[in-house]
Amino acid sequence: MEKTVEKAVEKILTLIKDNPTITQKELMVKTGLTRRGVEWNIKKMKKEGVIKRKGPDKGGHWEIKV
Repeated sequence: MEKTVEKAVEKILTLIKDNPTITQKELMVKTGLTRRGVEWNIKKMKKEGVIKRKGPDKGGHWEIKV
């Protein structure tokens, strides 16, 4: 289980790096995760201070804090 979580996190981070304005819907398509899976991973990364959302939901972007 832990390995799949790490893989998902890596994939999401790579996608955010490539496109900071990526939407959760796009992340779902590109990672193959469910909406809940994407939300759970993003919530976890935000809590750990790995990523941060800047600006509004529409038109904002992600910042990676690593």
